[in-house]
Amino acid sequence: MERTSQSVRVNREPAMTDVARLAGVSHQTVSRVLSGHPNVRERTRLRVRAAIEQLGYRPNRAARTLATGKSQLLGVVAQNSTLFGPSSLLAAFEQAAAARGFVVSVRRVEVLDPVAIAAAVEHHREQRAAGIVVIAPTAAADEALAQLPTDMPLVTIDGDPTRQHGLVTVDQEAGAYEATRCLLEAGHETVWHVAGPADWFDAAGRLRGWKLALEDRDAEVPPVSPADWSAASGYRAGLMLARMPEVTAVFAANDHLALGILRAMHERGRPVPGDVSVVGFDDVPEAAYFIPPLTTVRPDFDKVAAETLSVLLASIVGEEEDQHGYSTRRVIVPTLVERDSVAPPPE
Repeated sequence: MERTSQSVRVNREPAMTDVARLAGVSHQTVSRVLSGHPNVRERTRLRVRAAIEQLGYRPNRAARTLATGKSQLLGVVAQNSTLFGPSSLLAAFEQAAAARGFVVSVRRVEVLDPVAIAAAVEHHREQRAAGIVVIAPTAAADEALAQLPTDMPLVTIDGDPTRQHGLVTVDQEAGAYEATRCLLEAGHETVWHVAGPADWFDAAGRLRGWKLALEDRDAEVPPVSPADWSAASGYRAGLMLARMPEVTAVFAANDHLALGILRAMHERGRPVPGDVSVVGFDDVPEAAYFIPPLTTVRPDFDKVAAETLSVLLASIVGEEEDQHGYSTRRVIVPTLVERDSVAPPPE
């Protein structure tokens, strides 16, 4: 089948060199665009993409692997969990990698401990993965990373926010600060907090953000209600808070906790938002359909996934941090989604 352009006539399947010639760049630049390399000018990237589209070029994954010595396989280590945050991050990364021509192999572990994580990483190494992503939301998982070999490109998602290299995460503290600020600006004197598990970085960051927002407004910092991530746990915490007339605003560490709190407040005759205001975190798809629709914090999981892939690919090709103006540590700021669960306190 013949394909023509202003400067390229191809009587065969177009090759990378044809794309390079049409775009006026080197074949190495075309390769960088195909792999999603971060150090390509946007104008050049668009020119290469236009040439790919015009020629109908489709990269040969096997040929690219042979030519570059790099596998198109990326490994992911994740806990065997259905929790919204980790599962959403995993799904978003798989989609981002597939869009750039990579295959993702996921190794799930029951417990995020050093033995399980080391075994999962070794599995990916044996499969000759080009790089590995570890979704490490707990302190135990982060400690396990320190024991892994350092000769494999590896990026952590949702890990210890103090990690300076190879980390992409959501700014949990900033999101919690905004959630608490929203309640304070509605007129509430203070905000109560139902927290997630203490060993999760997400929960710890949200706790810090909540407390900082209160301290910045010289508001009283009430006792924390400990919980896990489940609606049932939120319901139990909500039943206790509902008995306290001084509770007029609650920030829940995630939307499932908030859902349980809404149920408890309803059962105890504390209408939301007429008597108590509630804000969650995660913006689960059902949050807009809670009664009332839930004000919550939305992490940009797609952006986290895209940044993770960018950092991982840069590590795979051997780029050094800040050598070309990028960092291997990325922190994504979430946004507040305002709905109907927040109102001024009752008089």
